[in-house]
Amino acid sequence: MPSYRNSEPRPPIMRGSPPELRVPFANWDRPPWNRWTFQHVREILPTAEVWRGNGPSSLLPQLPQDLGDVEFTILGDKRTTLDAFLDDSYTDGFLVLHKGRIVTERYFNGMTERRLHLSQSMAKSVTAAAAGCLVAEDVLDPARPVTHYLPELASTAYQGATLQQVLDMTTGVRFNEDYTDPFSDVGKIDVASGWKPAPPDAEGFPDHVWELILTLTTLERPHGASFVYRSIETDVLAFCMERATGRRLPELVSELLWQKMGADESACFTLDRAGYALADGGLNATLRDYARFGALYLNDGVFNGRQIVPAAWIKATQTGDHALFGEPYTFTTPNGAYRNQFWIEDVARPAIMCRGVFGQLIYIDTARDLVVVKLSSWPDFLNVEFGVNTLRMIHAIAAELS
Repeated sequence: MPSYRNSEPRPPIMRGSPPELRVPFANWDRPPWNRWTFQHVREILPTAEVWRGNGPSSLLPQLPQDLGDVEFTILGDKRTTLDAFLDDSYTDGFLVLHKGRIVTERYFNGMTERRLHLSQSMAKSVTAAAAGCLVAEDVLDPARPVTHYLPELASTAYQGATLQQVLDMTTGVRFNEDYTDPFSDVGKIDVASGWKPAPPDAEGFPDHVWELILTLTTLERPHGASFVYRSIETDVLAFCMERATGRRLPELVSELLWQKMGADESACFTLDRAGYALADGGLNATLRDYARFGALYLNDGVFNGRQIVPAAWIKATQTGDHALFGEPYTFTTPNGAYRNQFWIEDVARPAIMCRGVFGQLIYIDTARDLVVVKLSSWPDFLNVEFGVNTLRMIHAIAAELS
């Protein structure tokens, strides 16, 4: 069954009691099912709460502006409007925060302000922000080898890699990130994390994420030689955080970020069979709370009246080495880089991004005092055209607001 845009009729996925059109577990994150499941992960998978605490929600003042008719040029030299592109790109939630005020906040496809939406790999950036807090507390040291925190990895290809190389995804560990191959390493994460059943005739698939990490024994390049995007690096980071603190990731994100920033709602992480919260993509949160997280990085770590993420950590995150960055990553960000689990759009400007497959994005531009959050449920894991056009849309919004 094909997916549907917001302007098209919605199929009755999981409607009725019992529902007639039920989500198949093996394909819950694929179209058209992901148009429903990305907002209902807690109904499909086991999760752990990221508690928002007892404090009040932080204020997000509003100064509404109608940006729907803002025009921009997409690939193919065609003109479109913000409204048309949001529909074409399967948007679930969209928010623009400019100079500390919400100028646009929109919900589609049944999403509401209280509903949690799957972050996919934006979770990596949230995990790294919590790691930055631990670095400031001298609990973690990015210069130390990973094996200082996880000595069991001495028997893997992580031997000799530093925590900073894990943060920047520049270790030389071989890891196949082919999302469409169920037998790839990232396909094994799907099974190990509890997201998917093992494919038919699969043998030797790991039972949980830690078990998968221990199988990564091939070094394909020297540590630090180049950036290669591999989701497992975030999980290695999270295990270092848990080992160094004696606390689980949802608790750390709650105490270091969610409570301090005055989140509207508790978030949650999906759990594997060993109780590990999937750092590389399992976070679920509301549209506004993703915007609050973006605002942390916009304001040098200060939000809700307090320093939450260290300013030095954020400055370092905005500075990447383009020489380590190549294809296919340059297709959407030709002069980009990757640092501390964030994407840098252009090394000449301090604009950084949290990105996730199927169209998740938090765009943070310090120079323009701008945060843009777009939550989506694309039909494809990756879509270069949507990615490029989303950035063009953001630049058009920035020009309109300037």
